[in-house]
Order: sequence, then C-alpha cells, then structure tokens
Amino acid sequence: METKVVAITDWLKEQVEKANVKGLLVGVSGGLDSAVVAYLIKRAYPENSLGVIMPLKSNPIDIEDAQKVVDQCKIDNITIDLTKTHDVLYNEIQYHIKKQSAWHEERDQISDANLRARLRMSTLYTIATNHDYLVVGTDNAAEWYTGYFTKYGDGGVDLLPIVDLTKKEVREMAEYLGVPDEVINKKPSADLWVGQTDEEEMGITYDKIDAYIKGMAIPETDKQIIEQLHIKTEHKRNIPTQLRLK
Repeated sequence: METKVVAITDWLKEQVEKANVKGLLVGVSGGLDSAVVAYLIKRAYPENSLGVIMPLKSNPIDIEDAQKVVDQCKIDNITIDLTKTHDVLYNEIQYHIKKQSAWHEERDQISDANLRARLRMSTLYTIATNHDYLVVGTDNAAEWYTGYFTKYGDGGVDLLPIVDLTKKEVREMAEYLGVPDEVINKKPSADLWVGQTDEEEMGITYDKIDAYIKGMAIPETDKQIIEQLHIKTEHKRNIPTQLRLK
C-alpha cells in the first residue's frame, strides 16, 4: 500500500508541475473516496492543498464526517453552503419550463441531483482559479466503468488519482492512511437526495462491480447490469462528439 500511495502522490506532484500551478483541491463529502483523495493531496502538497466542504440539503452526519476528515488529515479547508444558491437556480429553471407546459415531473429528481453536482463543480473551479490549483476528482474504478458520476458535475475535474482502484482497494488505502472508521464503514452515497445510496441507485453492489473489473466470475444477471451501465454511459468517458467538415 505504501508503494501505491507514493506512486499516486508522486504523480500528483508531476501533474501540478506540468500544469504550472501551485497546488490541489478536492470536494470533501464525508464519503470514503473524497476522504482518501484529501489525505493524498495533503501528502503531495502539505502547504498547498485544500478540502472544500459543500453542504447542499446534506445529511448532517455527512457534513460532520467531512469535517472530521479535514481535521484529522490537517488539510486547509473551507465550507460553502450551496443550498440557497441551488434553490434559487432550480426554482427559476422550473418556473420557466413550466410556463411553457414542458415540465416532466418524472425527471425532477435526477435533474435536481445533477444540478447539485454541477453547482459543486462550479464552486470547486471558482476556488481553484482563485488559488491557482487543479481540481482533483474522486471517482474509483467501479464508478468510472459504470459511469456512476454526473457529466460536468463530479466528473468535471482535472485529475483522477484513484480511478484505477476498486472500491475495496480504496477502502484498504483509507485504512492505511488513517481515515476515520465511521467514514470507511458508512454506506456509499453521492449525497444527491435524502436517503440516496450508490448501490441502491445502480441496482448492484460495489463488490460485484469490483469482481467484474478484476475478471472474476459473477452471476449473469449482475454481469448484464454492469455491461449495460457501461454502454449507456460511454458518452461520459469521452470528449464531446465532434463534427469534422471536410
């Protein structure tokens, strides 16, 4: 594990040097992946790293856990509550769509959730520009393969240092780094709505996805879910489709 941690922190340093910037920041949610990334960027840049906590109708426990993470790894941090900003923007969007009688109620929850992720992305980049930092993402191998991230939301980042690690490997790295136990053992959630959990939304467990990625045998029904998710979200992993006129 030490070898992996050293390799990642060295890579982070290389990327900062290549980009000719001063440091790194990450959004800290109170979840496992962002906690690990916070610890890693603090190791890479002890004096030039930042953890950003962004409550948005969030579970208070998640905010407490996020604060525990930044306190324990001693990373500089800032908290910006986006609840009012989200309400103003989403209500304004809703109002104008409803005026045209074009509102689709069945898409409300996912539209709302994606806006939350994109507001957080915009906040991170605004702070990053101010500090001359790069934005570091938190997607692991399972999330990347299944496309379990919001396009131009939590998927809108400069660097992905743990994208080759399965969820199990991220958990093992968290234990090695000293991430608080309550963060390591909590149910994974993207904090998109009240009571939301990753595995419920995807319809499959991280253990099954990890096993598939590692080439292990899993039930055919689980394999089909994973492969369908991968195909459906291919556009998220690619740059925008470009028309080339000859």
